[in-house]
Amino acid sequence: MLNTQNLTPRQLSAFTALVISGSVAVGVFFLSSSWKYGLVSLLLVFTGSYLLIQLILEKFIYRKIKLIYKFIHQTKATRKEEVYFKYILPKKSIDEVHEDVERWGNKQTEEIELLRKNEAFRKEFLQNLSHEFKTPIFAIQGYIDTLLNGAMDDLKVRKRFLENTERNVERLVNLVNDLDEISKLERGEQLLLKQNFVVQDLIREVFESLSINMHEKNMRTGIKKGCEYPTLVFADKEKIRMVLLNLVENSSKYGKQNGSITASVYKTDGRHVLVEITDDGIGIEEEHLQRIFERFYRTDSARSRDKGGTGLGLAICKHIIEAHDQAIHVRSTPDVGTSIGFTLEARKD
Repeated sequence: MLNTQNLTPRQLSAFTALVISGSVAVGVFFLSSSWKYGLVSLLLVFTGSYLLIQLILEKFIYRKIKLIYKFIHQTKATRKEEVYFKYILPKKSIDEVHEDVERWGNKQTEEIELLRKNEAFRKEFLQNLSHEFKTPIFAIQGYIDTLLNGAMDDLKVRKRFLENTERNVERLVNLVNDLDEISKLERGEQLLLKQNFVVQDLIREVFESLSINMHEKNMRTGIKKGCEYPTLVFADKEKIRMVLLNLVENSSKYGKQNGSITASVYKTDGRHVLVEITDDGIGIEEEHLQRIFERFYRTDSARSRDKGGTGLGLAICKHIIEAHDQAIHVRSTPDVGTSIGFTLEARKD
């Protein structure tokens, strides 16, 4: 039996007209016993039925299709567009309309899923932001209340509480500055002052500036053997300094006693340079690797806050590298260590 499910409107009109005209022609033939009358009636009824059914189907189907497209695109057509859609635009088949609607449905599903993820991220971000601000604020409030309630008379207590208050105020200032830095990077307000510079020299400067932190844990720093040859990159030197400071500082915080931090520099395809900072510290669980560049995300909240910092360092690194149209990645194994690498554009002549 003929399957009418995949027929176009014209094919369906022809099929229906053929059934009607065929039935009429058979009836005329039996009544008149003349095959000529039967053939004439077949042609006349088929032509009239086909045109009438085609007209009705097109009026009905394409009116519905027009409504579907208006709903999909959610736009109000101008008079010129209405004329174009009605008289000029080639009419799509039902299969083409089905494909368009299916693509639209898939796109809507993806957008809804993205909105759900963004909403969950927003809620988590606001919760973390509130916690990050409350901790130093409540500490400051506690120190001031204690001092006002009589502890100010004790010189040692007053000095200690004021020093603690100063540290918490500094933490708040750093938090606000980091948030401001990220906001500017996201809005594209931070102009990149790109120049050619030797990336190994910058790495050594960063190691030197953080040498006190390394000394406390007796950590060794250096550039990997074979990567010492001066490599020129084209980037914003001060922004990349900020990236390296954040990465090396993180490695020193979570590195083990008597551990090491190693920098590696590789030329990749002649147009890019890969820079990696590697430590042999506590490492990161696999479940956290996809999220460590999110704002305030901490693999271990309690332990991370004990280490200090605003929780925005890696997020800032990601924004800076992406502002250079480059990529940043992480590799890590618990109790083995972590490597965070990023690419930079090679020197420009």
